[in-house]
Amino acid sequence: MSSLNQALRAALDHRQDLLAELHQQGTDCYRLFHGSQEGAGGLTIDRYGPQLLVQSFHQTLERDALLQLHDSINQHLNLSTLLVYNDRSRGNSRIDREDSVYRAEEAALEDLVGHEWGLNYRVRGRHAGQDPLLFLDLRNARGWVKQHSAGKSVLNLFAYTCGVGLSAAAGGAREVCNLDFAEGNLAVGRENGQLNPQLPQMQFVQSDYFPAIRQLAGLPISQRRGQKLPSYPRLEQRQYDLVLLDPPAWAKSAFGTVDLLRDYQSLLKPALLATAEDGVLICCNNLAKVSMPDWREQVLRCAEKAGRPVRDCQVLVPAADFPSQDGQPPLKTLILQL
Repeated sequence: MSSLNQALRAALDHRQDLLAELHQQGTDCYRLFHGSQEGAGGLTIDRYGPQLLVQSFHQTLERDALLQLHDSINQHLNLSTLLVYNDRSRGNSRIDREDSVYRAEEAALEDLVGHEWGLNYRVRGRHAGQDPLLFLDLRNARGWVKQHSAGKSVLNLFAYTCGVGLSAAAGGAREVCNLDFAEGNLAVGRENGQLNPQLPQMQFVQSDYFPAIRQLAGLPISQRRGQKLPSYPRLEQRQYDLVLLDPPAWAKSAFGTVDLLRDYQSLLKPALLATAEDGVLICCNNLAKVSMPDWREQVLRCAEKAGRPVRDCQVLVPAADFPSQDGQPPLKTLILQL
């Protein structure tokens, strides 16, 4: 048995109890192999409902090894999953769409449906973007929102495909607003809503983060000298009972720069001001190089300076399908009771 297959076997054995629990919860989207922590850096294997998504980020996986992994997982799950392999080891982490190693069956690349916490989600193994349509390491946060959103107004910032918004709607939120810059992301969010017709409708706002959140927070929108700002949706100042802030590591626009390493405060302050008194702000940081203690201290200090001191701060870690040998997973999540 190869070292890779041994590592996979160990990873599947460690997940046995977790997978039984997830299946009981109505979840069939999870990580089966987290290579950086389980013996094969740069290799991830995720199940998204009927689909098995294998991705390599450092070096191309050989065909025989790929098919052997697929067979081992099918045997372990007692399923016949649809295999998609994305080789992202080449320049700029782009997906190799030539299928030089393995050509996925047509059925594997169709629009499929996966499930999490009993909700339906659109699944596409390969699409115009680089990333899967549901970030699996945020599952515990979506579960927390589902449990704590009854009767609340919820604002989902950097909503991506609106999984947090969907969880809030399923949890009985009286109002859900999903905000994202990319219409393509929100389009998938609308699909997710349509896949769960029993839930109330959500609101979708396509906007750059900075003008949207600063309007909600009652802050001015700064204009760079000599530059005319692009148009943006006009929003009324208001606060939400529950706010989720999950920004990308870095992004730049005419309105400002998202930089989780050097300037988390410019993202956090207006989000704090847009959170109601006695409300909850869930904030995330996915940079591995940022330590939880340092970031937590920064977040609490920023809240104090913004006049929104934190009454309670809870750390929410990813589930066991995202193991971390040093106890410091890249995704860090804080639940702030204001």
